Amino acid sequence: MGERSERIRRHKRMSEERIVEKVLNSTVSEKQLNRKEHVMDMTEGNSLKLIMKFSIPLLIGNLFQQVYSVVDSVVVGRHLGANALGGVGSVGMISFLFFSLCSGMAAGIGVVISKYFGAKQDDMVKKAIANAVYVILTVGILMSVLGFCLTEPLIRLMNTPAETVPYAYTYMKITCAFTVAVAVYNGISSILRALGDSRTPLIFLMIASVINAVLDIILVVYLDMGVAGAAYATAFSQIVSGVGSIVYAVKTNSYFKLRREDFRVEHSILKEDFKIGLPMAVQTSMISISCSLLQALINGYGPAVMAAYTATGKVEGIVFQPFSSLGLALSTFAGQNIGAERYDRIKKAVWQAECITIGLSAVLFVAILLFRENIIHFFVTDQEVIRLGAKGMVISGSMYVALGTIYTLRGALNGMGDVVFSMINGFLEVGGRVVFALILMYALDMGFWGIWYTNIFTWIVIALTAAVRLIVYLKKAQRDNNQM
Repeated sequence: MGERSERIRRHKRMSEERIVEKVLNSTVSEKQLNRKEHVMDMTEGNSLKLIMKFSIPLLIGNLFQQVYSVVDSVVVGRHLGANALGGVGSVGMISFLFFSLCSGMAAGIGVVISKYFGAKQDDMVKKAIANAVYVILTVGILMSVLGFCLTEPLIRLMNTPAETVPYAYTYMKITCAFTVAVAVYNGISSILRALGDSRTPLIFLMIASVINAVLDIILVVYLDMGVAGAAYATAFSQIVSGVGSIVYAVKTNSYFKLRREDFRVEHSILKEDFKIGLPMAVQTSMISISCSLLQALINGYGPAVMAAYTATGKVEGIVFQPFSSLGLALSTFAGQNIGAERYDRIKKAVWQAECITIGLSAVLFVAILLFRENIIHFFVTDQEVIRLGAKGMVISGSMYVALGTIYTLRGALNGMGDVVFSMINGFLEVGGRVVFALILMYALDMGFWGIWYTNIFTWIVIALTAAVRLIVYLKKAQRDNNQM
């Protein structure tokens, strides 16, 4: 009887243990699933598969982001004419200057968070996210105020033709005023990408793009609000994408379940944000400044050349999105693997991304050769603008491989926190465009065609510089790690 009772007790205990084990396993699996769903650990597994899985949502998102400006340009160009399109295009790079300062700081924040994530320091990840709020809002508000107040003098500085000034002034005034919305969206997107989540920003960017397109048609075509309608449509859609991403992330991602103590100002984190973010902001702003200088030169050749340059710029904005997506994917990949001290994985991933870049460049150039006039006709109906734009596209397309290389290698370097190259890259961008423009346009008497050739020669110089810097930086980082 005693033996039977003992067997019953033993069986009952074993059953209870199995139940507990089942519950625990279920809980662990649920947590793992949640982590897998909303973040991506890129320190383990097939590097090419991880990069492609991460970059495809980014590519789709980037393409939708270009829809903002493309839809604006198509609606403005076809409904309001070449002068309006030229006016919007003439200030596009100035507006982007303020946007890029926000995106540069956001990218720096992402690098910091990705390193903590790669090192499995979850508490620091949360603190870094909370402190990022202060940086994003400060920079965003500052850029909104500066952009709004400096609109008029910057337009004069850009040598904008008189017939396009009213359009340029209206568009820039409105879009710059809402730069804080751009900062919020870029900030939340960069944080999510650092955690391996490239899908959430995509979802809300797609929603915002649809809203932008619908509002463009309603405000510009039906309500006859002119370029102001296009600007308001863009601004409102940017607000939707920023706010939507935040709300969704807070509800679905455990890293956004922040406590009050997480919002305590951490000077070490803020210092790191600015140490990495400021050079990256300078890098992106220098690119904007150099493009603005070229735009100022283009503006002196009249509305037709301005419209052609604007149209080709919009096309290029779509064309090199695959390269930009690869670069962003590599940035996250490199950031996490630097944190995990996996240098071998970074080298392999960079080479894989470069092979993809070469193949894509060839395909895109062939497509441009075949459909160049049809593409420009999508924006405008003016035959002179179409002729100029089609030729400009062929010139630029011949060196897409260099442009793609810049994005991939720059992404890897930024992800590793190479602030030195970020600065060098920015100043080389400005210097290259100024020097090549002066030589080609004036010394060689190529006129406005020198602007398009200036772009491709600048791309070549920057690409070669990035390749050399990446090799040197990786060797130094690996050597320093071996000495520790």
